[in-house]
This record gives sequence, C-alpha cells and structure tokens, in this order.
Amino acid sequence: MIPSGWIDAIGTLAAVLTTASFVPQAWLTWRTRNVAGISLGMYSAFTLGVALWLVYGLLLRAWPIVLANAVTLALASMILVMRLRYGRARGDPH
Repeated sequence: MIPSGWIDAIGTLAAVLTTASFVPQAWLTWRTRNVAGISLGMYSAFTLGVALWLVYGLLLRAWPIVLANAVTLALASMILVMRLRYGRARGDPH
C-alpha cells in the first residue's frame, strides 16, 4: 500500500505540472490577444470541465485538485472571455 504522504505528493506534482503547462498558452493569448486558433466549443467544454473538477475537489476536500483547478479555471475563463470578445471583433461568427 502506498503511504498517504506519497499519494498527496503525486497529486500535488500532477496538479503543479498540468497547471503550469497551461500558463504559457494563457500568457501568449493574453499578450497577443490572438484567439484565431482557439475553438469556442472546445474551450467552452474545457472550462466547464475544469469548473466541475473544482467542485469535485471541493466535495472531496482534495486540496491539490482544488488549487490546480481554481488556477486553471481562472486562466481558462480568461482565454474563453478573450475568445468571445476578440473572436467576434475579427469577424469570426463562432
């Protein structure tokens, strides 16, 4: 059996890596305001999924899941809002 400390460490490392990997895309999108390659449907589903992971983590009181998804939800929401705002400004119907 794996000690609970190791389980928490694995969850925390997974949370840090997946959230940190998302930061460069969010930063690039924020800096350039270029949303041409971002699918509105995919990002809507992704953002909803991250929100549900956050609720799941809260219900379980699994703090690595909560923290990672809170940060990712903020970043994904920012990109989704920019996709809605700047995608329309450039004549994108979606």
